[in-house]
Amino acid sequence: MAGSQGSGASLEGISLGSSEEADLRREAMQQVLDNLGSLPNATGAAELDLIFLRGIMESPIVRSLAKAHERLEETKLEAVRDNNLELVQEILRDLAQLAEQSSTAAELARILQEPHFQGVTFRVEGGELVIARILHGGMVAQQGLLHVGDIIKEVNGQPVGSDPRALQELLRSASGSVILKILPSYQEPHLPRQVFVKCHFDYDPARDSLIPCKEAGLRFGAGDLLQIVNQDDANWWQACHVEGGSAGLIPSQLLEEKRKAFVKRDLELTPTSGTLCGSLSGKKKKRMMYLTTKNAEFDRHELLIYEEVARMPPFRRKTLVLIGAQGVGRRSLKNKLITWDPDRYGTTVPYTSRRPKDSEREGQGYSFVSRAEMEADIRAGRYLEHGEYEGNLYGTRIDSIRGVVAAGKVCVLDVNPQAVKVLRTAEFVPYVVFIEAPDFDTLRAMNRAALESGVSTKQLTEADLRRTVEESSRIQRGYGHYFDLSLVNSNLERTFRELQAAMEKLRTEPQWVPVSWVY
Repeated sequence: MAGSQGSGASLEGISLGSSEEADLRREAMQQVLDNLGSLPNATGAAELDLIFLRGIMESPIVRSLAKAHERLEETKLEAVRDNNLELVQEILRDLAQLAEQSSTAAELARILQEPHFQGVTFRVEGGELVIARILHGGMVAQQGLLHVGDIIKEVNGQPVGSDPRALQELLRSASGSVILKILPSYQEPHLPRQVFVKCHFDYDPARDSLIPCKEAGLRFGAGDLLQIVNQDDANWWQACHVEGGSAGLIPSQLLEEKRKAFVKRDLELTPTSGTLCGSLSGKKKKRMMYLTTKNAEFDRHELLIYEEVARMPPFRRKTLVLIGAQGVGRRSLKNKLITWDPDRYGTTVPYTSRRPKDSEREGQGYSFVSRAEMEADIRAGRYLEHGEYEGNLYGTRIDSIRGVVAAGKVCVLDVNPQAVKVLRTAEFVPYVVFIEAPDFDTLRAMNRAALESGVSTKQLTEADLRRTVEESSRIQRGYGHYFDLSLVNSNLERTFRELQAAMEKLRTEPQWVPVSWVY
């Protein structure tokens, strides 16, 4: 074989360490080189393979890697610091400013805030440490070696007793492998039910005095979609964002309902003695007490905390509901949409109890009925909304919405926010768009431009403009949990294009809808 005369190649001069193991590896490598040189002549692919293998073994890169490996083995790797939680918090503070300028720094900050290492919490029960919770998706859950209810007896042969701090100290001081002696719970495993929810409030575990482990909490905002992966604890669920990431603790529906109806008391509650997570806190927590006698007006059905949702393939909504303060341009947007595509969009004809004018025809601007008939239908719940103006009744009949939908069109409605509660059903599957008022100065400039162009003949006073802005804020606070989309109408044409794009998106992308629409 070509190059066989090089069989005397040697590893002399390469320092792989002085240990016995290093000597054995050096001898093995040398033996491979010698064998390559002593093989009989080969031809074709076999010869090329041997040449290639010999080249790798004699490569300076392989020799350098061998040196690095030996140096690492000679060095005992230890933790940088023993207070790693404080170290992570310091790093996060340093990353705060960098995260605004660098996507890499922002990603690192996000990773460091996820509970990768807070996989288990414990409680003291019967004088023993019992696993109270295992975070879904964490390292402990993936390994499947520990289960809720298991009793921790020893760590590396050292008894832990009933003191969570002793367990934490033993785990902190352990190096290499950790051997746990446990008393198994023998609980039958069960597959978690897939539950997805839309959040209707903001939550920051760092500000929650009730959470048993702040580091294991999951932060989210109103409108976020979460997957609930564990509901075994009546007060603390485990959840993760549908986009991905580690699971964390969130307050349960029951706990948050009580919290929102609680009044603060001066009673103090010390942290549960059995709690153990990423860190231990000796700070006392304020207890929130629910007083039913002082909260008789509390209606839990009005407290939208989590709404169970389901992911649906693209589909056309039956109704498009435009919500907003008076004067923000809802009617203009509705008319533009219907004029743009009358075959696809339609609207209802309002009913009134007033007599028709000479120029009016039935069903063109209004449907005219007697006051007695209209009042009877209102009492029977046949109207979505109604009101009285100058002694005459006006309203929108629910049957008229069904008529537009039956004709194969999306029924466009600009209604009072209260009407959304009636429409938000599987029958009407509404897409609710909030038309938000711009700031005061922009709204005034828009009214001036409308007057100059002849689009509007009514000049709004400063009081009118301020009232519109304030009403818009009130609607957003009170009904924001119903909105599928919010558009600031600072320019009618631009807002119209955004509305068009949103409606087209419904036909091409999956949608999250209330689970009651599906099952």
